[in-house]
Amino acid sequence: MSLFLTILCAILFGSTSPIMIVLSALYMAGVWRLLQKSGLQGWWALIPGAREYQLSRCAGREPEGRMYSMITVLDIVLSVVLQLISTTLFDIEITSAETIAIRLMFIAIALAALILVKIVYAIRVWSGLIDVYGLRKRWLWLCLTNYTQWIPALLWGFHPKYQPEWKVEDLRAEMARLATSGSAKVMDEGLTVNLKERAATEFFQKKTLLRDIHMSIPQGHMVLLLGGSGAGKTTFLNAINGYEKADAEVMLNGSNMYTQYKKMQYEVGFVPQSEMMRGKDTVINTLLDAAKLRLPKDVSAKLRRERVDEVMNIFGLQPVKNNLVEKLSGGQKKRLSISMEFISNPSLFILDEPDSGLDGVMARELFVQLRKIADTGKIIIVITHTPDRVIDLFDDVIVLAKDSARTGRLAFYGSIEDARKFFQRDTMEQIVKSVNRKEEGGDGLADDYVLKYAEVQHG
Repeated sequence: MSLFLTILCAILFGSTSPIMIVLSALYMAGVWRLLQKSGLQGWWALIPGAREYQLSRCAGREPEGRMYSMITVLDIVLSVVLQLISTTLFDIEITSAETIAIRLMFIAIALAALILVKIVYAIRVWSGLIDVYGLRKRWLWLCLTNYTQWIPALLWGFHPKYQPEWKVEDLRAEMARLATSGSAKVMDEGLTVNLKERAATEFFQKKTLLRDIHMSIPQGHMVLLLGGSGAGKTTFLNAINGYEKADAEVMLNGSNMYTQYKKMQYEVGFVPQSEMMRGKDTVINTLLDAAKLRLPKDVSAKLRRERVDEVMNIFGLQPVKNNLVEKLSGGQKKRLSISMEFISNPSLFILDEPDSGLDGVMARELFVQLRKIADTGKIIIVITHTPDRVIDLFDDVIVLAKDSARTGRLAFYGSIEDARKFFQRDTMEQIVKSVNRKEEGGDGLADDYVLKYAEVQHG
């Protein structure tokens, strides 16, 4: 077999063995029909990498499919390199052959490790397919090797007895039905979010990250933002503060965050989870530097110093103002990190896990201080993974959930007590569990609550 045909067979079929080529062809034929049954184009079965990704969509395991796809492509690349080295190894001088043989050994080891990882992701994707077709888990044994994978692919693909419980395109249509038409009324004072869509391009196709999120938050409210992993909490916050623009209208006290961004950047404070401070600076110098960056350029040095003193008093940092940042306790560092963003006296204050790394007492003290700030008329939105220990300090809760199409949706916005009634759960952690997918340890009720909330909104 020529070198060109050898490479071509390795890419298309993953092998140059005649038997494996036949088995791979049977497998691709079965996958072609499986994709068609799920409402996708069958010809994706002919493209290595893309084939695995499309199968994962049929299984409802798209995130795993992305990794499965990349690993498959890398597996093919290493296999081709291995084949090329093996083919040329005996046509070169012995000294070079020894060097290449060593490299060949390392590539083989890497390939073996890659195959193990590939098997892990294959288990996840094929387990999802087994669930979609309502079959028993023992089918999985046939799905994990190239010698037997063609059997379930052909049977499920061509036998009319085997039908998926849902189709990929049907899911899109179903979740489109859950769209909340209309929008939240814009308030003169407060935050109004009317987000139609936040999308990105992944794997050469449009991926909707967030959709149909509408709410109005009055001034003086402290709001908890809940949602499982991948529900779009950070994406939502970035859309609000203008860092990642969406197809949305975000109004803060009557001003548009997108069209008036230069003016509004001083009105929003965002405290990320990671602390970005120089350890060798003192507390007061850190805040003075923050004041230069976050206050308008026409603010005098005297007024900046007065604002820094005011913020240090608010957050109890006056006693340690001359201490180095690296010498502060965990709680003091958190307060300093928050103080840096609060320098500009923002109307909207967003905090991503401000209690991370703090014990219960210090976390409580921090949230009590945030409550006091909200009571001055500020809007505060907080992400925390331990909400129940401070839930009495919040006014409202936003619950984002990842629907069947893996899009972040609004499952609830309202008071804490209304949230408990809506979800029929006593704690916030139980609410998050209810909307998380089953494979993530949740109850898998995201679609139910997204639809329920949409129906409540429209009466």
